[in-house]
Amino acid sequence: MSAVQGSYASILRQPKAVWAVAFSCVIAFMGIGLVDPILPAIAQSLEATPTQAELLFTSYLLVTGLAMLGSSWVSSRIGARRTLIIGLGIIVVFAAAAGLSQNVESVIGFRAGWGLGNALFVSTALATIVGAASGGSGSAIILYEAALGLGIAVGPLLGGLLGHLSWRGPFFGTAVLMAIGLVAIVVFLQDDREAAGKARPQPTRLSAPLRALRQPALAVLAAAAFFYNIGFFVLLAYSPFPLGFDAIGLGLTFFGWGLALAITSVLVAPLLTARMPRTRVLWIVLPLLAIDLAVAGLVIHEAAALVACIVVGGLVLGVLNTVLTECVMEATDLQRSVASSAYSSVRFLGGAIAPPAAAELARLISPSAPYFAAAGSVLVALVVVLAGHRALRRVDDGPETALVEAEAVGIGDAS
Repeated sequence: MSAVQGSYASILRQPKAVWAVAFSCVIAFMGIGLVDPILPAIAQSLEATPTQAELLFTSYLLVTGLAMLGSSWVSSRIGARRTLIIGLGIIVVFAAAAGLSQNVESVIGFRAGWGLGNALFVSTALATIVGAASGGSGSAIILYEAALGLGIAVGPLLGGLLGHLSWRGPFFGTAVLMAIGLVAIVVFLQDDREAAGKARPQPTRLSAPLRALRQPALAVLAAAAFFYNIGFFVLLAYSPFPLGFDAIGLGLTFFGWGLALAITSVLVAPLLTARMPRTRVLWIVLPLLAIDLAVAGLVIHEAAALVACIVVGGLVLGVLNTVLTECVMEATDLQRSVASSAYSSVRFLGGAIAPPAAAELARLISPSAPYFAAAGSVLVALVVVLAGHRALRRVDDGPETALVEAEAVGIGDAS
């Protein structure tokens, strides 16, 4: 990220529009881990099974993945500002509705609506920050990455603190903060039609992301991400149940997880890919994640050891998220927004399946079974990458620009 390093001095001199979008990014990325600390409380308060509680992740990720297929089509036609406003408005409405729900089925449904808003917002935020920045994009990219890292780390902590008062607290808190972000964008972000000198992107075809999956390299990466994301969401979404902590304890645990993920995605992944081919990083780090998950299954009855596995998992996940998405950016000649939409839609399907499947494995076999299954799934991802190495030769062709790295961090961590 050498292109970014010289812009730290000007990072605080950005227009209000950049700060408005960055603030909204913090809140949007907080949504990744916000509900984690309250899953047991929701199950208890609404008399739901662990499998039903896990469907809060499934509905969110499934709709996010499907909506990603059309997000570039939408933003290329109505503009980034309107896309951001619509996305934030949807999140505000559905987060508040989830907090008012009286049964778990309603919460699951409203989380699905939240996923639609999140897909529209996240897919547009980075381009908007860079487009609104003054004096070059370098400092705006740093600000975006800082907002992303802060949101991922603070989300579980805030969820734990508010969830300690009531399981409804994190939902209402998100609605209020997103409403503030929405007002800030309406007030400070210039309308696309008034942005002098800023050319509107070419409209993309609605079918473009699905057609992109015909590319062998993109198909290999999407398949690997599908199986890898199963491991990701078993660690994130299933772990609150065997830990047995209260909301604050879970919030602190996953604050450590989010902080670890943010540090390695923003700082460590670029250092590794600058020193070795991206595919080699995947060959090394995927087995490390599988080992971490298997160890979690072995120490599941020791809370301190399981917490350590969760935090170590965050370190590994941060690298994998960013490197896999960098590979997607370089794998084809396709427009990056189209390639990332296609990849993300498949990846989120793996994430959608994992939480309820983990709860059912725990019920039918043993509490350790989800971790062992997740480790196996990550090893399948490794086999896919190894088997498709010829299709991935292009992804090892040199370092990324700062902008592509930031896109990889943002898209990679949007799950």
